[in-house]
Amino acid sequence: MGYLSAAVVLVAGLAVMVYNGLARLKLLADGAWADIDVQLKRRHDLIPALVATVAGHTGYERQTLEAVVEARNRASAAPGPAASGPAESVLAAQVRQIFVLAEAYPDLRATAGFLSLQKNLTDIEDQIQNARRYYNAVVRDLNTKVAQFPANLLAGPFGFRPREFFELSDPGER
Repeated sequence: MGYLSAAVVLVAGLAVMVYNGLARLKLLADGAWADIDVQLKRRHDLIPALVATVAGHTGYERQTLEAVVEARNRASAAPGPAASGPAESVLAAQVRQIFVLAEAYPDLRATAGFLSLQKNLTDIEDQIQNARRYYNAVVRDLNTKVAQFPANLLAGPFGFRPREFFELSDPGER
């Protein structure tokens, strides 16, 4: 009877440790996605100011500016990492088009507001890239743990599922 009790306590202790490990990784993944989401919202919030600044100087580039606004709206509405990745890649490509467009307008490039927006967007892009790397590393760890024995025995019944990576669809950005 003593060996059976010890075995039950050992198995229960192992189950608690495995569950806590899964819970910790899930919370880290939630937090890492929240960090990405904050940076994406910061970028989304800067886009209207960028479009307004460029529109005031270019006048004839309406189609490019409308494409940026449309891409921003799609990216803002994208649910979760799998949908956000491609939508954010399109938005980043459209923003790059604005910067290419600005090359044709020296007076726009010299505007302090445009330069400030360009610098802020570059900083945010760097922060998004760093947050994406961290999120994907945590998701990799969580997905590995969910698939490995003995964690896989507890993962399903307790609702731990593999997460989606936040991937870029533009090979140039990769």
